[in-house]
Amino acid sequence: MATTTLPAPVREYKRPFVLLFAALMLAMFLASLSQMVLSSALPTIVGELNGVEHLAWVSAGYLLAATIVMPIYGKLSDVFGRKPLLVIAIGLFLAGSVVGALAGDMNWLIAGRAIQGLGGGGLMILSQASIADVVPARERGKYMGLLGAVFAVSSVAGPLLGGWFTEGPGWRWAFWMNLPIGILALVAVIAYLNIPVKKVARGRTDVLGMITMSAATTGIVLLVTWGGTMYAWDSPEIVSLITGTLVALILFLVVESKASEPIIPLALFKDRNFNLSTIASALTAVAMFGAIGYMPTYFQLALGESAINAGLLMIPMMAALLIVSIGTGVIISKTGKYKSLPIYGTIILAGGLALLGTVTLDTEIFVIGIYMALIGIGLGASMQILTLIVQNSFPNAIVGTATAANNYFRQVGGTVGTAVVGSLFVSRLGTLLAEKLPEGGGAGTELNSFTPDIIIHLPQAVRLSVTQAFNEALIPVFTWMVPLAIVAILVLSFVKAKPLSTTVEDDIMIEALAEGQLIINEDDK
Repeated sequence: MATTTLPAPVREYKRPFVLLFAALMLAMFLASLSQMVLSSALPTIVGELNGVEHLAWVSAGYLLAATIVMPIYGKLSDVFGRKPLLVIAIGLFLAGSVVGALAGDMNWLIAGRAIQGLGGGGLMILSQASIADVVPARERGKYMGLLGAVFAVSSVAGPLLGGWFTEGPGWRWAFWMNLPIGILALVAVIAYLNIPVKKVARGRTDVLGMITMSAATTGIVLLVTWGGTMYAWDSPEIVSLITGTLVALILFLVVESKASEPIIPLALFKDRNFNLSTIASALTAVAMFGAIGYMPTYFQLALGESAINAGLLMIPMMAALLIVSIGTGVIISKTGKYKSLPIYGTIILAGGLALLGTVTLDTEIFVIGIYMALIGIGLGASMQILTLIVQNSFPNAIVGTATAANNYFRQVGGTVGTAVVGSLFVSRLGTLLAEKLPEGGGAGTELNSFTPDIIIHLPQAVRLSVTQAFNEALIPVFTWMVPLAIVAILVLSFVKAKPLSTTVEDDIMIEALAEGQLIINEDDK
């Protein structure tokens, strides 16, 4: 059968595409680096600031703020263009870095991380959406793979830098280092990001949607953080929080159904691939952010590794993620086929999580590295592809909104996962320490003041009890993540393999395909 092909529009830019892509990669690097740079420094930070009970909020505060603003950045960038929103995002990120660097207690540290998140959420979304503005879906796989590689590199560099700063000039430099990188990214974006702003009708800004969405998201995170730990599930505080969250969710749905320019258009949920990819993204993010984010802490507090070594031990996972992310992107660009890749990737992810859940204090380091490499392979074969599937399902004019919505739910999964794992870890750790520590365990064994250095210098009997408690508090969490990966596998099996568009402006073609007006050659699928 004949294939209908639409001519590709001619696009001209003030700067070469390679410089534009470099600017976007730098913005992505800045955001992804911040998610991991404190992972190896956290044990020392919370020990110095006497706040182990707030450990989960150092990560969850960033993720919560980033999650809330993602749909806002996506929608506003579809209307006003990517460039001004990226400049604002970088500015907020740098401001949060300064607050974090100057923090004198855990409250200020968490506040700095939250401000960083307000910018970091925009950096992640706008980098991906800008690529969709200039690269057709068929070719986008390799570029999305490169963005995934940036995430992998920064995820290795983050713990390494965090460990080096902790053992050298001090952990506060994990914040100060963002300033030169951020300024460079800002200059690059201003100079090279010159994507023409689309001519779209501008309705009223969906302020009520932003407010109700933020309230609902915050309520969900507080529920999973406080429920069963700080407050009993049937306590007045939790019951009130559940009620308030449900009200916010209902109001959000009502507001979005009536808004002229909704932050998250409900029409997105009419697309099967959007729904399935978004569910799988959220479930995968729970495993990634919720469990893997605590491995550098585990290496230091349970296995006695230095902060730098804890960063090095993340290399197997991230190297695998980098190689597979780039490789799958190239495969998609050459073949146009993508459906099976995230399914196989999630199967491998489930296997890696199950194996990591068997780790004990006697497990060899290289064996743990193999398990983590399997997790990296699984994530590399799924994360960026799920975003590509979503982008290929909608016209280019709303690709920012669609990308942001997908990433929003992914971040909700990651934020919930981080909060739940952190709360369970701290709660289980407190219980296990109380059970395992001998009577009169000695000074320095209080939960809030543990640092790697303190643990190393504990009496042998006490140290063994503490490290066993850390192992038993965290490692079972990986096994609990396996059912989530299995559900993601089942969900992905129902994704419909739509042809990848071959031009940037394929709005007409996509709409025609949806209506069955075009016949695509079977070889193109």
